[in-house]
Amino acid sequence: MSGLREFFNEYFNFRHIAREKRKYRQQDERAEALPDDYRHVYRHIQQYLWGNSWRFSGGDGMELLPLFADLLELFETAAAEGKRVLAVTGEDVAAFCDELLQNTHTSMGKHREALNRDIRNKLGKRNGA
Repeated sequence: MSGLREFFNEYFNFRHIAREKRKYRQQDERAEALPDDYRHVYRHIQQYLWGNSWRFSGGDGMELLPLFADLLELFETAAAEGKRVLAVTGEDVAAFCDELLQNTHTSMGKHREALNRDIRNKLGKRNGA
């Protein structure tokens, strides 16, 4: 039951949501300041990740915000060092995105773990599991 309570506390935490939206807007302004090629790739990666996050999360996509922050920081640093954007992502940008998604610990995964743990704790002893 605590897993469900955690889910609702996190999902309906309006202050947290407002704070995350504010951070996202700030990140978006930073993204606009990237060089053209970096900005172009960043926007396409965003679209790809938003469109494919359902495969890994099942949530509202909020777990992607830290990923975008890390990606933006990587792009800002690489641009400042004069690197080409494809030297950072590789030629297969979709594979780069898939790797980012696979390495993202999602809220859905946390909820799955909590569900299974709660059931094991309650029923495991009685059912010989």
